[in-house]
Formats: sequence, C-alpha cells, structure tokens
Amino acid sequence: MAVSLPPLFLARMQTLLGSEYPAYLASYEQPRFAGVRVNTLKIAPEAFLERTPFDLQPVPWCDTGFYIEEGLKPGKHPYYHAGLYYIQEPSAMAPVEALDVKPGDRVLDLCAAPGGKSTQIAAKLQGRGVLVTNDISEQRTKALAKNIELYGVRNAVVLNETPERIRNAFPGYFSKILIDAPCSGEGMFRKDADMAREWAKHSVEKCSMMQRDILQTAAGLLAPGGTIVYSTCTFAPEENEGQIAAFLSRHPEFEVVPLPKEWDISRGRPEWLEVSAPERSEAEECSREAAAKTAETGRLWPHLIKGEGHFVAVLRHTGRPLPEQDEREVLATVMASAGREGAPIQAAKRKAGKSKPGSNNLKAVSRNGANGADSSAMIESWHAFASAHLEKGTIHEAQPVLFGSHVYLSPLHPARLNGLRTIRPGWYAGTVKNGRFTPGHPLAAALKPEEALRWLNLYAEDGEAVKYLKGDTLQIPADRLVLRGCDPKGYVLVGVDGYSLGWGKWQDGMLKNEYPAGWRWT
Repeated sequence: MAVSLPPLFLARMQTLLGSEYPAYLASYEQPRFAGVRVNTLKIAPEAFLERTPFDLQPVPWCDTGFYIEEGLKPGKHPYYHAGLYYIQEPSAMAPVEALDVKPGDRVLDLCAAPGGKSTQIAAKLQGRGVLVTNDISEQRTKALAKNIELYGVRNAVVLNETPERIRNAFPGYFSKILIDAPCSGEGMFRKDADMAREWAKHSVEKCSMMQRDILQTAAGLLAPGGTIVYSTCTFAPEENEGQIAAFLSRHPEFEVVPLPKEWDISRGRPEWLEVSAPERSEAEECSREAAAKTAETGRLWPHLIKGEGHFVAVLRHTGRPLPEQDEREVLATVMASAGREGAPIQAAKRKAGKSKPGSNNLKAVSRNGANGADSSAMIESWHAFASAHLEKGTIHEAQPVLFGSHVYLSPLHPARLNGLRTIRPGWYAGTVKNGRFTPGHPLAAALKPEEALRWLNLYAEDGEAVKYLKGDTLQIPADRLVLRGCDPKGYVLVGVDGYSLGWGKWQDGMLKNEYPAGWRWT
C-alpha cells in the first residue's frame, strides 16, 4: 500500500464498513483521479472541448467537470493562465453543484481557501448577485484572492474573518451558504499522504467542535427559505451525519434535501451514529428522529466512484423567503444594532490592498466630490482610464470604492464591510498615484476582448503567448492590434486564442509587458 494509514483509523473503518471494507482498502492501490472544471465566466464547456489539448471524460455530478489523466500538467498551458479551467479533484466539485446557485443569489463561502469552490460558485452566478468568500486563515486568503482574480470574478468580496463577526454584519442576508468545513481529512488520505500522517493532530473530536459552531453561526446568516450545503472530506460519522443530526435537533426549521439520484452516489449512514457513539442517550442533542433524516445526505466513496472521499448534506430553511428590502434601511438597522457606524474596515496585508496608516477606511465615492476633493479626483482618474481604454458600459453599475490609494468596483455598499478584515472589497481596478491611474491585473483578467478598446490576440501554438506569460517584451506591429475608435498607443488587453491574459503597453511597435512578476510562467 502506497499510503501508510493510521491503525486506529483502519480499525474504525473495518467496524463501520463490514463486508465493504476489503474493497475500500483496495482503493488505496488504485490510481487517483484528477480533474479540471471549465470556468464558464470565460468559456462554455462545448467551446472548451473543441479547444482542449487534453483527453477529457465527464464527471457525473458536475456538467462543467471532467476527468483528466493523472500525470498530465494542465497548469503548464496558457489556457490555465487565461483562467479557462480550474484544476480540481472530481469529488470536490459535488458540494457547489448541490448548492444549486442561480444568477442573482447572495452566496457565502464560509471556509473558502484556496478558492476552488468559490470560483465554481462565481461561474454559476455569471456576474449577477454577490459572492462573499471568506477564510479564517490570513495566510490562506492569499491563494483565495489570487484565484478569484485569475478566474475573472467581478462580483466577489474576500474576507479574513470569524464566522461570528460575519454574522453580525450580514444577519439573515444570504440565500445560499457553503460550509466546506475543516475536518480530519480522512477522505484525502489517498491523494495526500501528509494528511494521513497528520491525522492524530486533527482529531475527530476537535474538528467536531469547530463544525458544530460553524453550522450554528451559519443558521443566523441564512435568509428564510435559503439553503446551506455542509460538506467534509472525511469519513467519520461524528463529523458528518452526527453534525447534521445535531443541527436538525436544534433547528427544526430546516430539512434535508436529497441529492440527485442521477449522481449515483451513496446515501448517508445514520446507523453509524450508534456505532460511533453508543453511549449517547435520547436526551442528548442528537435525536433519533433527526438522525434518521441524515439518510438523505450523500457520501462519495473512493471504492464506488471515480474520486476521493466526500460527504455532502443539503439543508433547506423551510420558511418563506422575505420580500426584497431597501438595502439602505437594512444597513441602518444592522449598523445601529452592532454599534459599528464609525468602525473602519481593517486594511488587508496584501500588496494590492495595503493602505497607508491612517487611510484605511473603505469609501464609496460619488463623482460629485461629496466625499472630498482628493477622493473625487482619484475616482475621476479611474473613470478617465475607463473612457480611454474600455468600451462604454463595461463596468455597468459597479460602485467604485477606495481602499487607500486603490480603486475597487464593489458589489456591496461599503458600510457592510465596516469593521471587518477585508482582503478584497470587490473587483480590483487599479491604483492611483500622483493623479495617474494604473490598471491592475485583476481588471484585465475579468475583461472580455470586446470590452477593451485595444486588443492583441496571441496564439498558444506558436509560443508567443508563453513568451508574454514569461514577462518578455514583444515586437508587435500596429496592424496586429484590434482597435475600436482609438489610436494604438496605450494600454492593450493581451490574450491567447481569444481569451484575456493581462495588460501590455504599446508604443512604436513594442509591447511593454505588464504581466505581474508573481504570476509569470516558470
């Protein structure tokens, strides 16, 4: 066996699985399954299948997901740098599919880093509604923010907060919540041997306590009639059926929604709760009635499907959805009740979002100068850039906000974020220095070719796109640029085979490379 599994873990699995145990154990000798998920913010699955250099097979529970032969390196292709697909373990695609996100939803991804499921949610939103994506680890939010940027997400806010503080700012706000809960990671032992070695440190008991608290907090974040999807990548019943049964016992206003039959995945195992905790009495928080309902949850087993171990539960609030309320009235109530009217946003400790000391308030800025001459001038420089480089209507009704010297286009009123540690308050447009606006890479990554007044198409086959991704300066004659009512000199949106990569600055036949050093092809 390639993976050394903890003896206590194996003994428990043998007790739980019984006759299935030999097949389960044999799965550790089988090849792992790798996958990619098409980013429909950039390209339709049908178009991707026509272009892809990889041999792909569909994932049954995700219509944008595909198996890819293990050992290939899909990260070493210009299409990856264009954000056309996300490299994702196939079973991990199931929770967002179960959440059934629709354009216009208000979605919270509560434990989001590194961001695979957040990018999946964003693709389903198609730029409408709002995604608040959060992780409690400041270090892990770096990867989260980068993935949001790479995949061209315009309507996301990235937070580094505790669930409780988010609940204070967004009580009853979200229509959909994803909890990909921190867990003991047993379902990933075949994929990551380090998780098996670290299993004792991430004990089932410790994880269960965190999961209970996160679920409880999420209930206060959900709007009536909304949906929570709870998922883990572990097999322990205490972290799966046990958590759902306890939650249902405390919250009779929720019901379990069965997963689609066509996914052909296993049902939950409520009977294992008695095996894992036989001493529990009926008087304790997990009632037998609630436990029985967990049969409608789902388990993805590595010996039964092509993927790693996962658990998925869909919890729907049975109340009627509330009528749409005026956002200003809602905000006034929230801010007053929390005593946060004047609380500043906490500056993020990232290069593109770091503010100077004393200037870290997030500000919504109108064009009439009502928020101060300096702020108004900074926003005017952004609008001047947009007029000179973007097609009219590209930025729609997005609200410019200032975060120090940085300009974002936010899907939320800034008052929502007051007092919260915010990594990204929206789509990052760029920075203003000495009255001059410089566009940021995330602005380019989310633009479509037809939205830019200057466009340069490079080609994956001839290696030109790779040279750009490595940071090389390119010799580009003016007649290769696609111009829409402007002269060739200025910022150019550069792409590969019709999909955006980043900025270049053209002058006199030379394209100065503006692709960020930290993102370059290595």
